[in-house]
Amino acid sequence: MTTLAPTPMKIPAVTDAEELTCDVLVVGGGTAGTMAALTAAERGANVLLLEKAHVRHSGALAMGMDGVNNAVVPGRAEPDDYVAEITRANDGIVDQSTVRQTATRGFAMVQRLESYGVKFEKDEHGEYAVRQVHRSGSYVLPMPEGKDVKKVLYRQLRRREMRERIRIENRVMPVRVLTADGRAVGAVGFHTRTGAFVTIRAGAVILATGACGRLGLPASGYLYGTYENPTNAGDGYAMAYHAGAELTGIECFQINPLIKDYNGPACAYVANPFGGYQVNRHGERFVDSDYWSGQMMAEFAAEVAGDRGPVYLKLSHLPEESISALETILHSTERPTRGTFHAGRGHDYRTHDVEMHISEIGLCGGHSASGVRVDDHARTTVPRLYAAGDLACVPHNYMIGAFVFGDLAGADAARYRAYDGELPADQVREAHELIYRPLRNPDGPPQPQVEYKLRRFVNDYVAPPKSGARLSLALEAFERMRADIASMGARTPHELMRCAEVTFIRDCAEMAARASLARTESRWGLYHDRLDHPGRDDVSWFHHLDLHKSPSGAMEFTARPVAPYLVPVEEFTPVGGPSRHLGEVRPEHVATAGPRELAPVAARPAAARAADAGAVDRANARDAASPRLLELLGLAEAEPELAAVEPYLADPDPAVRRTAVAVLTETVPPGTGRALAGALADPDAEVRAAAAASLRELVETLPPEPALGAALAGGLAQPDPVVRAAALDVLRALRLGEAGVFAAALDDPDITVRTEAVRALVSVDAVRPLAGAADDPSREVRVTVAKALATVGSAALAAADRDLLTAALDRLTEDGDPLVRGAALGALAATGCPPPLAARAVAALSDPAWQVRSGAATALSAASADPAVPALAKALADPNADVRKAAVLALSRHRTSAEARAALATATADSDADVRAYAARGL
Repeated sequence: MTTLAPTPMKIPAVTDAEELTCDVLVVGGGTAGTMAALTAAERGANVLLLEKAHVRHSGALAMGMDGVNNAVVPGRAEPDDYVAEITRANDGIVDQSTVRQTATRGFAMVQRLESYGVKFEKDEHGEYAVRQVHRSGSYVLPMPEGKDVKKVLYRQLRRREMRERIRIENRVMPVRVLTADGRAVGAVGFHTRTGAFVTIRAGAVILATGACGRLGLPASGYLYGTYENPTNAGDGYAMAYHAGAELTGIECFQINPLIKDYNGPACAYVANPFGGYQVNRHGERFVDSDYWSGQMMAEFAAEVAGDRGPVYLKLSHLPEESISALETILHSTERPTRGTFHAGRGHDYRTHDVEMHISEIGLCGGHSASGVRVDDHARTTVPRLYAAGDLACVPHNYMIGAFVFGDLAGADAARYRAYDGELPADQVREAHELIYRPLRNPDGPPQPQVEYKLRRFVNDYVAPPKSGARLSLALEAFERMRADIASMGARTPHELMRCAEVTFIRDCAEMAARASLARTESRWGLYHDRLDHPGRDDVSWFHHLDLHKSPSGAMEFTARPVAPYLVPVEEFTPVGGPSRHLGEVRPEHVATAGPRELAPVAARPAAARAADAGAVDRANARDAASPRLLELLGLAEAEPELAAVEPYLADPDPAVRRTAVAVLTETVPPGTGRALAGALADPDAEVRAAAAASLRELVETLPPEPALGAALAGGLAQPDPVVRAAALDVLRALRLGEAGVFAAALDDPDITVRTEAVRALVSVDAVRPLAGAADDPSREVRVTVAKALATVGSAALAAADRDLLTAALDRLTEDGDPLVRGAALGALAATGCPPPLAARAVAALSDPAWQVRSGAATALSAASADPAVPALAKALADPNADVRKAAVLALSRHRTSAEARAALATATADSDADVRAYAARGL
């Protein structure tokens, strides 16, 4: 049974937008967003909370949380110790003022959540049961019943006093923040179920859209099988960027250890208090890092890839009660499918340790350090625009930090009242186009295919270890992806949502690649591991790397010195200072392997370009095909004789005549050659071109009849250079031409015709006219002549002809064009390289153009060993591999010389595989 695709929804008009108004707009109903809405409402603001799914079960907290990673509980940890710990974990690149907010406000947030009904583990004395997981600091506070966190928060949002202040709009997805007079004034989006167009005017906007978890492609290949919540597609990153806000640390990726073949964490930090830990296959603990960081991930990755891998979460040694407690947490709160996954493999923590692997890359301010730049009140660099949660760059902020910064954003934004000016019409129109463009092409490439392709490029070129070349290739790929994304098709509002998400992912991918290319050092362990810049460079790069969208639309970068610390850390001494504007970051040259030594380029004649343009114009103006085409095509099926096709070759419709040529080419009845040669005189250029192409295609099957030769010779008088060149080519191939006919064509005004004339003269060993063509004004013709002289030189020549040939090559080896010189020098290997020309070849080994040096090395293969071998031995050090290869091949011709054999022996260690192979063969 065939399932019909749904009829595409109608595109709403820009003027039909539903307009909503609020004091504070909160985008995202997850951890930070719900807290921001609650705080802003408590401060008296009218709040609009938008969520593209449903607040009841959205965000990274949707399935709960098994513990707090960074609880600074008085008596168990000190805020300054925590700030120092995070500073070290992030290699010193932190704004301590933001980290300290989490350190000093985190405990109050734990208590606030507890007042809402969130449960944290306590000991028998009612004290918080904080655990030490890392080698320093006790910050982990378990939440055995943390699966209900989101339900508790939603309950708070629905309290009567909150409902009066907070309007929740589920299934509404903003795509752009609106700005006017340099500040945020609202947003624009659409309803993901109805497709309705929505605009919002607001006094302030808080972005709380989570990480960009759908950036890299999981090893499983499943688009949504990511470590992070897959609905977090980088929405806020893209919206903040296009609103003009600065983002920072984007090159510091998020990479996590996870269960092999499963999109969830192994939760070593949950298992550690119960006695579980990470080991290699020998059961050895191997992590040296003291805190969760990119350095720890680098150690993890090295162990996985080394001979001591795989890596496991070791649990099989634990007692039954510990395993039972872990199963309760890990199979319910963290990932409800985890127990099913292990059971499907026949694994049990009592008998099997858990194999671990590495996640795909993502961007995350809360678990790494890649996010929107914010200050210690969650303010971005755009007035009245805020960012909180995993979107904001507050390193290792985690859940409690998301709540803290949601609270800070809500408190600060509550000062503002709804914007009462006109919403920027141009921004609204651009957003409308972004949203609904896929509906105009409903049968275009579907979003899953385009997204898979995009994220595969992320894996191929952006994931660490990084290099400038791969990152540059990434930028090329992401630029090409613009066209693929623009052609995506959609029919439903849900598909529109997914298509919009792909645009966000592409933006984040470009940011990640450019930022990684800009920071020319390695830092943060695996997160930013540059193979081409392997060391940490604190002199040049003890800076935040900020990016923003310039007024021209370019992505520009600034290196911002780390501000002096609030909490001293012995390893680092930031001094602040002015920022360094880097501007746009340009990709490296990756079009060719190695530096490209530019070959000279000859421009096509203006007449040829004009002819091309005329052909296009004529093609565009072509009338509809004649009904006679159907007759002709039907005739073709019957293998017609020439007489049956000939009337169509005289049809008034050129399309019919072209088709008749095609039918002849397909069926080849006797007399086809003469008929095609006659079509070379057709009044229509496209018919003539088709006949010329057919003659060349059939040249091996056409009998060399004198009548055909005469018809082709007549083509040499045609005004069309395509016809003249084809006639020469076929006359040469069928041996139907004479030297005089070919030599006359050397005066043709068209370069292609003269080149064909040279090839034809070679076929009859006509040295004298060939030697004369060495002075042709065209480089292409002279290169052809140089190569042609090598060919005729292999035949038995009269002394006079040999003198002419040598004189011609002598002139060509001093030609002003390097390609001509290179071809002429190379020809000497076939014609012989007498002492005067050998000396010229030795000198040419120092020519700036590698083509000349390669030709010179080739020439010396035919010279005497005394001048050739020493020069060729030196050429083995040439920076160009093709020159070294030519030198090796030439030395092989002199292998009887001990010096040549010694030189070849050294070349067997060359960095180029071809050079090594030919050197070994020469020995």
